[in-house]
Amino acid sequence: MKRFHVHVSVDDLAQSVRFYSTLFAAEPTVVKDDYVKWMLDDPRVNFAISTRAGRTAGISHLGIQAEDEDELAEVYDRLARAERPIVEAKATTCCYAKSDKQWIADPQGVPWETFLTYGESTVYGEGSLAQLKEVSEAACCAPTCCEPDAIQVAPQRVAASACCAR
Repeated sequence: MKRFHVHVSVDDLAQSVRFYSTLFAAEPTVVKDDYVKWMLDDPRVNFAISTRAGRTAGISHLGIQAEDEDELAEVYDRLARAERPIVEAKATTCCYAKSDKQWIADPQGVPWETFLTYGESTVYGEGSLAQLKEVSEAACCAPTCCEPDAIQVAPQRVAASACCAR
């Protein structure tokens, strides 16, 4: 069964851990100096927070975590039909885990990650920030991104990309 994924960038990790542990009535399953994750069953969500440099506090990205290759192939097939640019990252290290993933942005420019985790890592990895940048730029260069409605909905994403002029 797939799991919804939410990654939030935070300014104060300790304060956020206390808040989310209270909200979820659960302790985190992964705790690092710059990253914390809860694997919850009710609701079924992979909820992560981090204090990674270069990110503004708030929602970093959303996603769908597959539990096996068949689920991942099913989600990848749906992404291919979404008619949006896709960034593929096989055998990547991100968030202290080893995964295969694809990134896509919705019509508003919100990054979505679809992934299958198959191992742990002792390092955070550099894949996530670069892939978020790549998917944001790819989404911005899609025909609908630079239209007035898209600029109003996601001005920071549009402004951060070199391909759209305001």
